[in-house]
Amino acid sequence: MLRSALHDVLVFFLTLFVVPFHPISINPIYNPASHMKKLYSNLLLLVLLVPLWATAQTPAIQRVNPTNWWVGMKEPKLQLLVYGPNAGTLTYTINHPGVKLVKTNTVENPNYAFLDLTIAASTKPGTVQIIGKKGPQTVTQAWELKARDNSPKGQGVTQADFIYLAMPDRFANGDPSNDKFADMRDPNHDRSNGFLRHGGDLAGAAQRLPYLKDLGITAVWFTPVIENNQPLTNEGGTMRASYHGYGFTDHYNVDRRLGGNSAYKAFVGKAHAAGLKVVQDAVYNHIGNTHWFIQDLPMKSWLHQWPTYTNTSYRQQPITDPHASQLDRKVTLDGWFVPFLPDLNQENPYVANFLIQHAIWTVENFGVDAWRIDTYMYNDQPFMNRCNQALLTEYPQIHIFGESSVNNVVDQAYYVRNKIDFPFKSNQPGGLDFVLEGAMVDGLKHDGSPQRMYEALAQDAVYQDPAKLVTFLDNHDHDRFLSVMGEDYDKYKMGLTWLLTTRGIPSMYYGTEILMKNLKNPTDAEVRRDFPGGWPGDKQDKFTAAGRTAQENEAFQFVRTLATYRRDHPMLHSGKLMQYLPQDGMYVYFRYDDKGTVMVATNATDKPIAMHTARFSERMSGFTKARNVLTNETLDSVATVQVPAKTAVVLELMR
Repeated sequence: MLRSALHDVLVFFLTLFVVPFHPISINPIYNPASHMKKLYSNLLLLVLLVPLWATAQTPAIQRVNPTNWWVGMKEPKLQLLVYGPNAGTLTYTINHPGVKLVKTNTVENPNYAFLDLTIAASTKPGTVQIIGKKGPQTVTQAWELKARDNSPKGQGVTQADFIYLAMPDRFANGDPSNDKFADMRDPNHDRSNGFLRHGGDLAGAAQRLPYLKDLGITAVWFTPVIENNQPLTNEGGTMRASYHGYGFTDHYNVDRRLGGNSAYKAFVGKAHAAGLKVVQDAVYNHIGNTHWFIQDLPMKSWLHQWPTYTNTSYRQQPITDPHASQLDRKVTLDGWFVPFLPDLNQENPYVANFLIQHAIWTVENFGVDAWRIDTYMYNDQPFMNRCNQALLTEYPQIHIFGESSVNNVVDQAYYVRNKIDFPFKSNQPGGLDFVLEGAMVDGLKHDGSPQRMYEALAQDAVYQDPAKLVTFLDNHDHDRFLSVMGEDYDKYKMGLTWLLTTRGIPSMYYGTEILMKNLKNPTDAEVRRDFPGGWPGDKQDKFTAAGRTAQENEAFQFVRTLATYRRDHPMLHSGKLMQYLPQDGMYVYFRYDDKGTVMVATNATDKPIAMHTARFSERMSGFTKARNVLTNETLDSVATVQVPAKTAVVLELMR
């Protein structure tokens, strides 16, 4: 009778919750509206049912996260997540000199135990035995403590760098054997469909490192590489794969379709050997709805729960508005980003520890250098400060910059170290500069005016260090810059010139250097097309000069010339910035240090201008000549500078 009852409970549990996520589901195409209604209504029921199901199982350990750790870390405390049938009912001991089990924490779901450890500074590397006992049964799980290596890690990115953002699935395919796997929830692969996976991987990206190095790139940022074992989702009748990477299903595995953990480690090693840094794309706010711990939730408070499904408002104002209601603030922060990305509750200490330890594990294990954080503004900000500080304590040079898609300086400053008297003070070193992006792109798009750019930079006093902001003209979520400019090549060059000569750490979206275009109309797949030449058999190989058109080669050389000059001249990438009020269609600014000065002069009008430079004597005093960085032309006099129509000139001033 007991066996029958347990069988009924298990069948009910599988029917309600597990079957929709299973790769052999009777409904393999995920419908977010119907599925989320079922998921959300049964989360609480799941928490009640699992203990009944679990009590019928023999205790076992199936997972330990982090999957390993290292001796000699600055933080001696560590919390292990131990998972398996009835793992939370075991009495634990740890058998390794220097490793002390301080406390065993149990939670609502008996399949989980959280073990608080301390690791003494004198601890030697080796295999740790995690021993769990229940009555006559003993469960033993080996867990590794490694020695730290001396490979580069957490080097950070600075103004001296130029970041290249790419989607690994759409950049290059170096190993066709991992394009698809029949045992994954989405076994599809079809390059002719913009919404499915295309087979790009880390091996292919590694093969293109010489191309990036030649272009003048110094750091590579991929959209997330962590496993997204998600089914296809049905969004408005369109079937979409998780090729973008923002729905994690196992934090400790890099997606097999990108090559897995070994391929990522190899890529980082090859990038470092080539003198390039690697930026990791992190997601703390949410996970994929088929993440392994969503299928057997540790506790109800692991996620932000609502009586009925509640989406975030996507509105930034309630966070900084001193008059905002608590409800509006809660909806912004705790509402789910989309129905199929469950929202993590970072105020839960177990969730917070899990995310922080994974961040440190990633840097130590793979050797990444910087940390880009997705949907930064939707995270619990005290948690973010704690996580940022944990990374900075372990890796003092690491750079952290988050995505807060806001449209004004005050809101942008809130999420970074700032000089405003906010009740909450962020410790994030940098951030993506959406305000400057809007100023540059909108100014060029509407009238070519640099006035908006000038005004955005004029408000830099609110930031503790505006040089740590990451600047950009487009990305994987925006219309491509060239298309926004109406394919006006002159505006394209002005925008790239501003990006590579103003303050901050520039980031460029893949393919911009070869004039890749398209708007997100009708879909975002249009701005995420494959890089031509990245796949065996491609008709065109735009990684090579022979495969590019004359104008594409001109654009490539334009970016290359400016990027390599910037890389090699500290006054341009890291010097002070002085700008002058735009007048009569001319905008002039200088980058300078005690060893050199560069003048950038933009003529936004449709006519050439003979610009008299007496107005800029504060920065030009003593300089009599100049070299045009882009044309290599020498100007014997800088008393008057000829600036062609719709052109930004970059002049290295000389005495």
